[in-house]
Amino acid sequence: MTTKALIIDDEPDISELLAITLERMNIECKTADDVSSALALLKKDSFQLCLTDMHLPDGSGLDIVQHIQKHYPQTPVAVITAYGSTEMAVTALKAGAFDFVSKPVELSRLRDLVRNAIQLSGQHTPQDEYEQRLLGQSSVMLALKETIRKLARSQAPVYISGESGTGKEVVARLIHDLSPRADKPFIPVNCGAIPSELMESEFFGHKKGSFTGATEDKIGLFQAANEGTLFLDEVADLPLTMQVKLLRAIQEKTIRPIGHAKEIPVNIRLLSATHKDLAAEVAANRFRQDLFYRINVIQARIPALRERGDDIDLLANTFLQRLSQDWGIEKPKLSTAARQALKHYPFFGNVRELQNILERALTLCEGHEILPEHLQLPAHQSSKTTTPLPSNAVPDSEPSASESLEDYLLGIEKNLIVKALDETRWNRTAAAKKLGMTFRSLRYRLKKLGLDDDSSDDDSEN
Repeated sequence: MTTKALIIDDEPDISELLAITLERMNIECKTADDVSSALALLKKDSFQLCLTDMHLPDGSGLDIVQHIQKHYPQTPVAVITAYGSTEMAVTALKAGAFDFVSKPVELSRLRDLVRNAIQLSGQHTPQDEYEQRLLGQSSVMLALKETIRKLARSQAPVYISGESGTGKEVVARLIHDLSPRADKPFIPVNCGAIPSELMESEFFGHKKGSFTGATEDKIGLFQAANEGTLFLDEVADLPLTMQVKLLRAIQEKTIRPIGHAKEIPVNIRLLSATHKDLAAEVAANRFRQDLFYRINVIQARIPALRERGDDIDLLANTFLQRLSQDWGIEKPKLSTAARQALKHYPFFGNVRELQNILERALTLCEGHEILPEHLQLPAHQSSKTTTPLPSNAVPDSEPSASESLEDYLLGIEKNLIVKALDETRWNRTAAAKKLGMTFRSLRYRLKKLGLDDDSSDDDSEN
């Protein structure tokens, strides 16, 4: 099948340059110099790619983007913007453009864009990718899946928001795996886990001998993710000095390793996430506003588990099935009372907490049915409260008549510890520091509360 591209530009020199470049890539080109003639060609022929200038005699490139999105959604469209027109490029990406390229056009950048677009136009989204990796049939989850489909077809930076434990990295990997970059690297990095003094070296690399301890050349995360996807998790934890350097790398699409004299071009898709309210961080001057606008071109919000109560049965059954297979045992069923208890539990730790609860229940269950007592849900948390307790707060409620004061206080302690662990991605050393206790004290409490699985050796006491 012949690959065809539509080029729309009213400057003959640019239109000819684009056509020559694409034809050398064995792509047949047709050209138009305004919106009306372009729409006529789109109606008469089918194209695997469209390149359009932003400013046209009888309209805008945005008109082309919106028309193609509505009538030919399988055709990726990229816009050509004037140098420095960042706002216009962002507007085009939000409207559904696949990508953009700035004038003067860099041919190497154009060729990368074209290759990705052509690969995308022949790509079909496997439905089971969603059903196996992003469980849920509630209305909010179906909307999220549709958003992921659209985001996978774009090259726009995406900001993934959601509480701890909702599955932000799962969504990031899905966007990557369903994109034309799927066969290239996916590099996830937890920004909160990198010491500030090592950040520049970790992100951009360094040259041997550039500083004390640099005994060999090091490739940074940007180079490791070249042609693929870089996922910055907990991006709000970046110090302001690093935010400035990150902003420049994103804008210029180049990095300079420590000790290097020249800048190195990089081609990455940027995804970022945090459980914090990034807009509030900007308002508090803890996060740069210009960086916020660069990474937040399109936002994907992952709902908390309590917002998708209809999915809890499906998730619970799936997790029990997987755990039972892994352990080589017969899958027990959830009793009606246990299902009701899960349905009314607020899940401050979201999907991750549900998995932990079911794993504990499977351990405690000796028969073929999981009962409420096997879940060990704190009684005071079984209400429909939807706001987690702050780390320094004491709840207003009192122990229920059937609950002892000791159990009540243990429930509060457990909630605060799980919250701290979720916020530090279950790094126990960091959680102990956050809670103002020693590592040994936290470990004792974890064992006392049945939360210590002894499976992590990466966070020993310093």
